[in-house]
Amino acid sequence: MKIRYMLTLFLCLLPSLSKAELTIDVVGAQSDPMPIAFPEMSNNGFLLGMQGDKIKKVVVGDLERSGLFRMVKEESYIQVFSNIDENPNFVDWRAIKVHALIQGSISESGNNYRVNIRLWDIPAGQELFAQTFTTPKSNWRRVGHIIADAIYERLTGEKGYFDSRVVYIAESGPATKRVKRLAIMDQDGENHKYLSSGASMALTPRFSPNSQKITYMSYAGSTPRVYLLDIETGRQELVGHFPGMTFAPVFSPDGNKLLLSYAANGNSEIYEMNLRTKATKQLTKHPAIDTSASYSPDGSKIVFNSDRGGNQQIYIMNADGSNVQRISFGQGRYATPTWSPRGDYIAFTKMSGGQFFIGVMYPDGTGERQLASGYLVEAPVWSPNGRVLMFFRQEQPGRFTRTSSVKLYSIDLTGYNERQVVTPSDASDPAWSPLLGR
Repeated sequence: MKIRYMLTLFLCLLPSLSKAELTIDVVGAQSDPMPIAFPEMSNNGFLLGMQGDKIKKVVVGDLERSGLFRMVKEESYIQVFSNIDENPNFVDWRAIKVHALIQGSISESGNNYRVNIRLWDIPAGQELFAQTFTTPKSNWRRVGHIIADAIYERLTGEKGYFDSRVVYIAESGPATKRVKRLAIMDQDGENHKYLSSGASMALTPRFSPNSQKITYMSYAGSTPRVYLLDIETGRQELVGHFPGMTFAPVFSPDGNKLLLSYAANGNSEIYEMNLRTKATKQLTKHPAIDTSASYSPDGSKIVFNSDRGGNQQIYIMNADGSNVQRISFGQGRYATPTWSPRGDYIAFTKMSGGQFFIGVMYPDGTGERQLASGYLVEAPVWSPNGRVLMFFRQEQPGRFTRTSSVKLYSIDLTGYNERQVVTPSDASDPAWSPLLGR
């Protein structure tokens, strides 16, 4: 069931005043997190108070994990609010160096919760927005993510990414008999569940643009098969058998096509499949290995990696396969390129000097930067707003064991805010959904 939310009040500030508003640079150099405060939400009873605390915890967790915000300890608060209509005493909040203040209230409306939120710019002494969110009671966690997105957007000028999900491969068992199955969770690791039993190995899931379907590879026997899974209904459809395939297909921005790479005639090439007709069209034709393709956000171009230059490098071509151009020229080998949802960066895996790196570059190949490194770091995927990457890291095996831990991590574009994404078991091959319901 979708969450409904409506704007009840938005205070538009004059252009001359907007320059003084709180803003955060989400892609610039490392800076101290903005100090924010979120007092206890006003409510009409003990049970509502407990529910308000849970929603508040989701909001605070999202904002703090972004690395851009720091919650000021509640014991330092001077002002105590009796209700959400009470305005802040700005002197009290400035005294404890709060920059942004969040006020909240929660009430019941039938089977729904109504959550009112007000956001204040304390240094300027101005209200930034007031909003009411209405949600079925069972979706209380999701409304917390939506509130965090609204606050993030107002304070950074960028869309949020908290109301989203991650599908990944849950791994367990010894190295010689590894079980790999599909799993899904909210981006913060909550609401976790498995989507497959593990009877057949699952690999490299990919979300559709509407977040409802995923493609993934499965090995039953020795033949790679590609499946299309509806997350909401559980209905599964076989897309086809593809010899020599190593990565699952990726959706086109409109969701009507898939990009595939497989060895139809003994050599790996890139193909495009129409999901309605199942007709495929070959896009590359070269004796080298062409693989791991990804569309640009507008669908006009495709990035992929190829060893046609002697070793693995990143190339870009038009969506019809024409005008192939190499864009990576650094030391080492490049793999798994993926275009940012904003179109401003391409993320990749790089292997150089005995190490793996997660990096980004501009679509013309300039501005290459490494954000994370390790014994094995791989498979970067973008958050819906294109400002955070998720990837998996495998630790180096011990001297007497072949198995080592594999975990998910996130890192922002500054390269400073790296955090582990906690999962019940080992985890690899993440895929990040678009924002839900929008």
